[in-house]
Amino acid sequence: MNGLLGPLTANLGDFGPVVLVGALGILLVVLTLPMLLRKSDDPLEKLKRSRADAAKAKAGQAQLRARDKQDKLEKYSTFLEPQDAEQYSAVRMTLLRAGYRSKASVRMFYLIQFVLGISGLLIGLGYMLYTNAASEAEPDMPMTIAKVLIPAMIGYMGPKRWVNSRAEARQKEIERGFPDALDLLLVCVEAGQSLDQAILRVAKEMKTSYPALSEEFQLVSYEIKAGKDRSNVLRDFGERAGVPDVNSFVTVLIQSTQFGTPVSEALRVYSAEMRDKRLMRAEEAANKLPTKMTLVTMGLTVPPLLLILVGPSVYDVVTTLGGDKPLF
Repeated sequence: MNGLLGPLTANLGDFGPVVLVGALGILLVVLTLPMLLRKSDDPLEKLKRSRADAAKAKAGQAQLRARDKQDKLEKYSTFLEPQDAEQYSAVRMTLLRAGYRSKASVRMFYLIQFVLGISGLLIGLGYMLYTNAASEAEPDMPMTIAKVLIPAMIGYMGPKRWVNSRAEARQKEIERGFPDALDLLLVCVEAGQSLDQAILRVAKEMKTSYPALSEEFQLVSYEIKAGKDRSNVLRDFGERAGVPDVNSFVTVLIQSTQFGTPVSEALRVYSAEMRDKRLMRAEEAANKLPTKMTLVTMGLTVPPLLLILVGPSVYDVVTTLGGDKPLF
């Protein structure tokens, strides 16, 4: 023992034996710890763990299929979406009528509105600081506030105005092309095609001339193929379009299906009414044209006419009062 402790004391000092014992203890703890922590898996826990892993993998696959570039805004949906269900439905319907069908369209709309509003505010603030620094006079408070708020209001209201104008343009396009679509739909049904096939055919034929109407018919065809109830699909179509003629057409088709009347007869009667209504709209626009042209004609012809008729007399009066020899 003295032979062993002597070298330890000579090399490590008086605490050499203590250091040796501590090192051996740490080594034993390290070697024993894995054996103490290792335990046999409970079969029930193992089964639960495997089921949980399978559920996570399935959810990950579903999320991968449904993922798009706008999923990053999901965690901000509380701030970027209206919490009132009625207001959310109204904004969603407006975006659908404008052609924006994405799931995250409402969040993107409010995000763009917020970003443009803040950008306009910063631009207005920078312009205000620049003009105030360049001007030597004392800045006017109302004008200063206007310089800051007007760009912010333009940036904030710009997306809403864009969506409304786009929705109005699509509604006008659908209203303008709907009679032609009904005529083509009637021809397809009378040729022996079913209503679903006729709708898909109309969607393909109208794609070049009326793309908005073609898109709506194509969406109706896809929803029917997916197994959705035809009445609900047609009601959604009428609500998305936002055109009274389409709503009436949807009502006619639903009633025809419920009462068992032939679809071709309903289409023939309604397409004739749509042709008459289109003719009446053309006549109405033609009757409004003379009234609109009268104001323009008066504004463009009266000032030159007055200049030609009254100009020489005015010149004579002015030269006479000035003492010069009259021109006439």
